[in-house]
Amino acid sequence: MSDLPAGQAASSTGFDVHRDHRFGPTRWFEDFRIGERFWIPSRTLTDALFAAFQLASGDNDPIHYDVEYCRRRAHPGLLAHGLQVMIQTAAGAGTFPHQVSDSLVAMLECSARFKGPVYAGDTVYPLLEISDLKAQNSTGVITMRATVHNQKSELVLEGEHRYLIRKRPRT
Repeated sequence: MSDLPAGQAASSTGFDVHRDHRFGPTRWFEDFRIGERFWIPSRTLTDALFAAFQLASGDNDPIHYDVEYCRRRAHPGLLAHGLQVMIQTAAGAGTFPHQVSDSLVAMLECSARFKGPVYAGDTVYPLLEISDLKAQNSTGVITMRATVHNQKSELVLEGEHRYLIRKRPRT
C-alpha cells in the first residue's frame, strides 16, 4: 500500500499523473486570440461509420443506409446525414479540450449549415477557428467558426461553436 493520498500515483521518475497527462498547461480565456486554429484529424466516412451513426441516432431514412435507394435518386452512394457531418467538428476530437481542461465551463451552443453532400467513402477535414472573443466578469465566451471540407477541398459544412471559458484565477 502507498502512503500517498488516494488518487495520487508514486513515481521515481517525477511523473505526476495529475499534472503530466495533458498536452500542456491549461489555457484561460485571456490566453486565446482571434484567428487561432484547432485542426481536427481527417476521417474517411466508411460504411461502418454510417452504420454506427444509424445505430446511435435511430435514423431510418433509406437515403443514409440503402445504396440502391440512393442510386435510384442519382446519388453515387450512401448520403451522410447532416448531423453525421456536423459531429465531425466535435472539439473533443482535437486538442482544444485538453487546453481548457481546467477552464472550460460549458459548451453553450453549436450550429451548422450544410453546403454540399458527403458520401460514404469521402474523407472530411474539420477545422475550428476562433472568430470572436467576448470577455465577461470571471469568464468569457469563445466563438469558433466550424468548417468541414471534403477530399476535393469543397466546403461541405460551416457553422459555429460557442464555449464558456473561465478567466485566469487571481492569485
